[in-house]
Amino acid sequence: MIGIINRALGRDSKEKKPDQPSTKLVNLALQGGGAHGAFTWGVLDFLLEDGRIEIDGITGASAGAVNAVLLADGLARGGREEARKRLADFWRAASLGGNLPDMQRKVIDRLFTFMPLEDSPMGIWFKAMSRYLSPYDMNPLNINPLKDLIERFVDFEALRKADAPQIFISATNVHTGRLRIFAREKLTAEMVAASACLPLLFRAVEIDGVPYWDGGYLGNPPIFPLFGRTRTEDVLLVQINPLVRNAMPTSTSEIMSRLNEITFNSPLMGELRAIEFVGRLIDEGRLPRGAGAGKYRRINMHRIAMAGSAKTLNAESRLNTDYDFFELLRTNGRRAARRFLDEHFNDIGERGTVDLRSEVQAEWA
Repeated sequence: MIGIINRALGRDSKEKKPDQPSTKLVNLALQGGGAHGAFTWGVLDFLLEDGRIEIDGITGASAGAVNAVLLADGLARGGREEARKRLADFWRAASLGGNLPDMQRKVIDRLFTFMPLEDSPMGIWFKAMSRYLSPYDMNPLNINPLKDLIERFVDFEALRKADAPQIFISATNVHTGRLRIFAREKLTAEMVAASACLPLLFRAVEIDGVPYWDGGYLGNPPIFPLFGRTRTEDVLLVQINPLVRNAMPTSTSEIMSRLNEITFNSPLMGELRAIEFVGRLIDEGRLPRGAGAGKYRRINMHRIAMAGSAKTLNAESRLNTDYDFFELLRTNGRRAARRFLDEHFNDIGERGTVDLRSEVQAEWA
């Protein structure tokens, strides 16, 4: 009877290795995705509460970059509980009922909009205005309250000096069309704002005279910066843009939503393809494995995806900044994180849990 109870509670000692460590080191890769970033909040909240995962490095784009700096700032200030509080405070403030000034309220709503829908009130307004006015016309003073909002929650000066996880934030260089990575040692609120800069809604964020747009166009999120700057080969991707949708999009909004998902997943698929290829060459003995010069890391990819929840969500839900909706996504994120740890905690440090080869293969006629 005791054995049955233990198995039901996930405490069957036979399923664990005798030398199984109580904590494991992972890197986090956090996608952007508008208001759906609240799902990532839930994932992080559970991982912090559970306590078995130690975070070595974090990479993020757009809303994923915002979650990344909130997480790292909280860990640097007061550990896991402070990180949970900082994330919760931000998402509460970002919600429709949050206590933001009017200007910041408008900015955070636009950040979470991600892609205006043609048949939504905002989409109709945006389509009409964009025929005549760009963000440079509508915001001639280049006011960016998002920077002030981020600084309200994150002490960047302390974060740059802290013994905190490595952070890598992506942005797109408007001039060169190349990916720019901002690391923790030089990280500023402007860089996070650049990572979340949707060009049809905001003026490009200039850093040292160079204009930047949303990082999701070229790295959503970028994974390669983790390879040479962190200790672990395990990467946990928190994915909120579905790779697969079985339903055929037919309406304008559905088509735009699916195009948006494919576009913002494209750079990620390229990196996963490269990770699978290098891992295969290492397994075949054709590349040397290691962290030094001339050696390659064999990355163990893991994923917590919003796949189950996303079946009932669409592009319009990215407009939803109601706190009850955020709480729903947070709950779904916590459940997904719990399932992942229940199923794969023992795999961390041993093997990847994503079948990259089947996932990145091209479809041949």
